[in-house]
Amino acid sequence: MSTLSKAFRNFAEATARHAGRPAAFLLAALVIIVWAVTGPMFGFNDTWQLVINTGTTIVTFLMVFLIQNSQNRDSAALQIKLDELIRTSRSHNAILDVDNLDEEALERIRENYRKLAHNKEEEARQSRRAGSRARREDESDEACEEVKEIDRELAKASADHAEAEGAEAGEKDKEEKA
Repeated sequence: MSTLSKAFRNFAEATARHAGRPAAFLLAALVIIVWAVTGPMFGFNDTWQLVINTGTTIVTFLMVFLIQNSQNRDSAALQIKLDELIRTSRSHNAILDVDNLDEEALERIRENYRKLAHNKEEEARQSRRAGSRARREDESDEACEEVKEIDRELAKASADHAEAEGAEAGEKDKEEKA
């Protein structure tokens, strides 16, 4: 990691940490109060309004980048942790690559998981009512079919992703040869 990148990361972490504290909010509120109180002294003129508008715009503009940097790092760390939990559990390892899917595929998989959750709730209710064994087996078969559908969706998406990466690599090779 370069020195500049490391320095920015440290600065972004410290800024995000301090900006989220109550003291930072109180300081910002104090600035607004002082600005509002000085309004009559400046006759509420355009320059007086421009001071707060410019200051808040600059702070907001810079904070967007600092917050996005922190959020990207936090998301990446969380994703790695989730991937490790999936990898070491009895979950579907194909889920590890789910972040490369398009919105339609993600929605289909979400819907399958919703169906699985609904089936589990129904199964629990029926088992409390001492339902028949055949009904539970039917629901279990339906849940297995949902899991198979998720697996098919993930396999298709992985193949599509691999194909896209292969096409990208082929284009790069052509550009390098040209």
